[in-house]
Amino acid sequence: TYAPKLILLDISDISCIQDVAKEILNCYGCVDILINNASMKVKGAVQSISLELDKKIMDANYFGPITLTKAILPNMISRRTGQIVLINSIQGKIGIPFRAAYAASKHAAVGFFDCLRAEMEEFDISVSTVNPTFICSYHRLPAPGNWEASIWK
Repeated sequence: TYAPKLILLDISDISCIQDVAKEILNCYGCVDILINNASMKVKGAVQSISLELDKKIMDANYFGPITLTKAILPNMISRRTGQIVLINSIQGKIGIPFRAAYAASKHAAVGFFDCLRAEMEEFDISVSTVNPTFICSYHRLPAPGNWEASIWK
């Protein structure tokens, strides 16, 4: 057994993910199971959400998990074993009003991990996506007109 080690990671900060993955691999030598379970969402009409916020949602929900997965994947491939799990959302399968950026990012993630599943079969690496329905999340109430503060994490 290994002593637990806390490693902080802001999944929306793509630039630090490689370093965190290296730190994890240096500490433990391998990752047997990678569970991607971070998410960010915002509720609002398409015309009310800035492109900057759309990009932030896409970074956290799509680019974050795929960047971390790509950083860990070579180690799994070389060992020909591993399991990758994406905890996603039902909104990765269907869209609902006022959640366009969130649903788009979740659709993209499902597409990526579905393709990855097919590619990793030859290496005996299991790739799963879990798409639960609505769940309770931490939420910060926004100040009027402050969409940035209405992000759900």
